[in-house]
Amino acid sequence: MIAAHLRSLSLRTAVVAVSAAVVLLAGCGDKKDKAATQTAAKVNKEEITVHQINFVLQQQRNLRPDQTEPASRQILERLIDQQLALQKADDMKLDRDPRVVQQIEYAKREILARSYFEKVGEGAPKPTAEEIKKYYDEKPALFKERRVYTIQEISIEAKADQVPALRDKLTASKNIAEFIEYLKANDFRFAGNQAVRAAEQLPLQSLENFARMKDGQAAIVPATNGIQVVVLASSRSQPVTEEQARPAIEQFLLNERKRKLIDEDVKSLRGAAKIEYVGKFVPGAGGSASAPAAAAPSASSPAEPMPAAEPAPAASTALSGDDITKGMGLKK
Repeated sequence: MIAAHLRSLSLRTAVVAVSAAVVLLAGCGDKKDKAATQTAAKVNKEEITVHQINFVLQQQRNLRPDQTEPASRQILERLIDQQLALQKADDMKLDRDPRVVQQIEYAKREILARSYFEKVGEGAPKPTAEEIKKYYDEKPALFKERRVYTIQEISIEAKADQVPALRDKLTASKNIAEFIEYLKANDFRFAGNQAVRAAEQLPLQSLENFARMKDGQAAIVPATNGIQVVVLASSRSQPVTEEQARPAIEQFLLNERKRKLIDEDVKSLRGAAKIEYVGKFVPGAGGSASAPAAAAPSASSPAEPMPAAEPAPAASTALSGDDITKGMGLKK
């Protein structure tokens, strides 16, 4: 689906595409059509305007007022470098290179399509206070019972017929050290690591299982080449109040409504269009099957924490819309 594809594109990629397309297309267009603007610098008689700086500046997230001036100067220097490169590219006729033409066209398509879907999403109503409270109350593991987890993982290469024995051994082991000795004795290939993850940094489909686990308990998750043993080495309570979570919940629910509107719009557009697949892209002509979704971990037997690897930085107490998006298992 177009919407699914657009969701996977990062905002950073879109900004780069916008900047590149604007500069390249402006270089190819009629310069006498430029609106009168305030000049910030001239590069071989070509102007760089305050409007260009402000456009890039608007893409910066969480920029404090006192950072605006130095950021503007840094942006101007980058635009000067870009303008110099653009002038040389123009001298070399790179705008006629088939690969460059294709990149410009791709950026143009992406910008216009994204702009259209953003316009569709503007019709989504903001969530009410009651809806925000309801969401907060329905996700205790994410908010009022939020925990920060120290998780140790063991990725084990194994064949499908070896998995039951591994599961039985993990259940029977007194601790993870005993299980690791079993892996070594039976020549299993494995690797371990440790990370600190707050509740919102875990996929929602796994979070409820993690919330039920006790410190020292282990779980098994199917993996592509075998299994992954997840050990909850330790955890600590770090709840988030409704007031703290409200802005993030509001943004998340609004984004969900926008996505729903976009999905419905794409479905409508596809229903009204004539779409014809050709050659190998004809459905049933030999495409590969979709990979199965990974299952959520299920709690296994209690186990002592494995020897600690170097821990990741401690989780922050802050909570943002992006955090909740991660917690919902969504990719940006």
